[in-house]
Amino acid sequence: MAHGGHDAHAAHGAAMVAPKGSDAEQITAIMKKQFDRPDAPLAVEPVTVQGNYAVAGWTQGGKGGRALLQKDKGAWFISVCAGDGLKDAKVLQTTGMSADAAAAMAKAIAAAESKLSKDKLKQFASFEGMVKMGAEGHGAHGKQDAPAAHKH
Repeated sequence: MAHGGHDAHAAHGAAMVAPKGSDAEQITAIMKKQFDRPDAPLAVEPVTVQGNYAVAGWTQGGKGGRALLQKDKGAWFISVCAGDGLKDAKVLQTTGMSADAAAAMAKAIAAAESKLSKDKLKQFASFEGMVKMGAEGHGAHGKQDAPAAHKH
């Protein structure tokens, strides 16, 4: 009987380790965990990875956009959500990418998206503006007014 308990413990322990799978699989899982809803499932495709940066196209309930993700300490996080801006090398450079990396990413995104339907590309373009997510990915959650705390 102890063996059955050990299996249950091992399964529980597996949830604590870093995500398995390719970068694209990890990115898809992170985005679905954050935005998937029973009434509006999130579809993530394509995922373009260049080093510690990735751009993922997403659609949900007739809308869509692109997300820029960054890898830090082996874990991906969503950095920026936007529309067509994330296809532009100059915009990608503003997120911290080098000029060469941004150019390579823009070219890779164009190649990955060339296989998609015009309708899906229109959904990606429908996201207006650029929304910074930050490492927390929870907007204002957890932020404190640090400068005020240090006034003398």
